[in-house]
Amino acid sequence: MSELQILVTNDDGIDSVGLAVLARAMKPLGRVTIVAPDSEYSGAGAAIGPLHMVDSVITEVSVEGIDTAWTVSGPPALCVFYARMGAFGFAPDLIVSGINPGANVGRAVYHSGTVGAALTGRNGAIPGIAVSQSFADPLEDTNAARQDYEERVSRQLWDPAAEIAAEVVQGMIETDFGDVGVVNLNVPNLPIDEIKGWRWTQVGTTPPWAMTDAKLIPRDDGPPGTYRMETQWGQANEQPPDSDTATVNEGMISLSVLSRIAAVATETPKIDSRLDTVLNH
Repeated sequence: MSELQILVTNDDGIDSVGLAVLARAMKPLGRVTIVAPDSEYSGAGAAIGPLHMVDSVITEVSVEGIDTAWTVSGPPALCVFYARMGAFGFAPDLIVSGINPGANVGRAVYHSGTVGAALTGRNGAIPGIAVSQSFADPLEDTNAARQDYEERVSRQLWDPAAEIAAEVVQGMIETDFGDVGVVNLNVPNLPIDEIKGWRWTQVGTTPPWAMTDAKLIPRDDGPPGTYRMETQWGQANEQPPDSDTATVNEGMISLSVLSRIAAVATETPKIDSRLDTVLNH
């Protein structure tokens, strides 16, 4: 068999420590190539931008322990899209996206660039895995501490998540999903020996934290009529026990297989009759 071609990407950009740790963990499983955004693209989902206008800057870069690495001046889904088209001289067999600092569970799955990269691979019949790790707990139970992104990222334990991801990927290689599979893997920010277990989960529908307030605040550095957004977060929401959010909150590993987007058969006589009327049918 030919060597497995593994494309590693992320939405935090080429300088993310989690990206490099994850890529190195994949090396025993195949030939690893990094194609990642040149800067932060968190929350980009599966966006690729207007292709008829995109003038991407592609740069070959050096990442310790990885033979080939590239940056793209665009979101992670665009990185995968270009790789699918053969731009980097190989056809990916597997998309590995992450490690994202902060769990991608519940509603975040819809917006995550980490997940979006894997979904873009599946759109081209390439299986994938999105790897995320829960944030380090805030040092204080305050809104400011919860939003201190850089401080919390500095306390991420990347290696346990990378080790778990390597085991899951090996299992994926040996598994027939019956369809092009995308696994959403979320790992607690804990040493391996402190992780309490794992389970297959449902994608949660309740936000982990209640947003209690969102205000438009006039900007001091802009003309009249321009504002900034100020948000406040409340207490944690109760989660269903079989959800991805609850599982990670319990110090356990969550795995979810994300389904293909598919139309659902629905009886819609009110819509049907209106369309028939406007088309004179």
